[in-house]
Amino acid sequence: MLHDPNRIFIFDTTLRDGEQVPGSQLTTPEKIIIGEALQSLGVDVIEAGFPISSPGDFQSVVELSKAVREPIICALTRANKGDIDCAVEALKYAKHPRIHTGIGASDMHIKYKFNSTREAIIERAVEAVKYAKKSVEDIEFYAEDAGRADNQFLAQMIEAVIAAGATVVNIPDTNGYCLPEQYGAKILYLKENVKNIDQAIISVHCHNDLGLATANSIAGLQNGARQVECTINGIGERAGNTSLEEVVMILKTHHSLGFHNNINTKHIYELSGMVSRMMRMPVQPNKAIVGRNAFAHSSGIHQDGVLKHRENYEIINPEDVGIDQSEIILTARSGRHALKHHLARLGYADERLDLDHVYERFLTLADAKKEIKDDDLLLLMGNEADTNFINGVTINSLEVICGDEKDPSASIHLNYKGEDHHATANGNGPVSATINAIQRIITKPVDIKEFNIHSIHGGSDDVSKVDMRVIYEDKSYMGYGFSTDIVRASANAYLDALNKFV
Repeated sequence: MLHDPNRIFIFDTTLRDGEQVPGSQLTTPEKIIIGEALQSLGVDVIEAGFPISSPGDFQSVVELSKAVREPIICALTRANKGDIDCAVEALKYAKHPRIHTGIGASDMHIKYKFNSTREAIIERAVEAVKYAKKSVEDIEFYAEDAGRADNQFLAQMIEAVIAAGATVVNIPDTNGYCLPEQYGAKILYLKENVKNIDQAIISVHCHNDLGLATANSIAGLQNGARQVECTINGIGERAGNTSLEEVVMILKTHHSLGFHNNINTKHIYELSGMVSRMMRMPVQPNKAIVGRNAFAHSSGIHQDGVLKHRENYEIINPEDVGIDQSEIILTARSGRHALKHHLARLGYADERLDLDHVYERFLTLADAKKEIKDDDLLLLMGNEADTNFINGVTINSLEVICGDEKDPSASIHLNYKGEDHHATANGNGPVSATINAIQRIITKPVDIKEFNIHSIHGGSDDVSKVDMRVIYEDKSYMGYGFSTDIVRASANAYLDALNKFV
């Protein structure tokens, strides 16, 4: 049936199985937006819903059929005429309609869900496929709980529904039970024991209850399946479904598998965010491919390796999934190479920096904060590119005392002109006392004209940013300071301004 034996068809069920997540239901307009995005992504099949389940689901299938014209639009049913009639009506505007019907295949389902027998279940399956075939040519049959089904019986069922007209046979691991080698062997058994298997496409539909959905899907493809059913971000019933982005990027990364598909991977990250927002399902930071940390590096060893050659620690180019570039995240675990990289990106030239000294200051800040951002670096450096840090004025220590019973006082040790200087002063507040103590050491007529305090980040690691403008000999100088302590931030800003002319 397949002209290209290595072509993998991508069946997206985000709008059906994915929407079964509690609290993640979509409106019809939202489904259309996601459906159009899936079309742009290049999926082959969109499972639009389960029409008989509700008037809203029925209408969504109708409207998606009108709006999305390139992929196959699929509607789910149970193996009964009422479900199938409803699906046929919902799909009447679809350019490429498919009915997805089926019934349980495991002895567990046959006995405890249907209270039936194997023979009767096969009869119902065949009847449903034949009935659907009268209205729609493209019929997919799902053998629910195939992962736990007896392989010999499963082969009999699949052979019978293909003979009845099924064009695709779905072998779902409905409960996420199988190990990859078990699931792969099941698909291979069907390839080798269903005599008319070449008349249909084998589809894999795996759940993630044991975290094996993607691994099982790949095992299925390696053993003869050529359609994979998946969702964006791996959302779905219970622990979720096979993740579309994981399967697609595995196929792209492992060229030796020899498979190809029509997915434009550069749309993956954008679509992931869209689905996450609309369905109110945050993506975990360490989620493969689309998680916030998937292309982020914070370890100094990893950062150094990535900066030297990206493929040292990245097997996927982030641009391939629509991410501009990897992130070198600055934390207390980051090394000099990562700090130097970010400073160069912000315009600080190597030859103008005492990197070891800057790195010491960086570690002090990084120990006080979880993550260092560009704002933090700009404040860390002040106007470092235009000053000689080694010969500037720096704080060796600062102690401030204040309380209800006495005026605030500050005791400060500065390195000034290569020597240690100490001064103590009072003020009408701790910041004022600190500035007065610095002025006693510098002994230059400096007036503060502007003084502003800002908070860079919220949370327990809040950092204060201070910027001030001072006047010296009729010239204006800006200073910038930061610290988790507002008094120290003010002192840093004042010294940054002084370093422009001292």
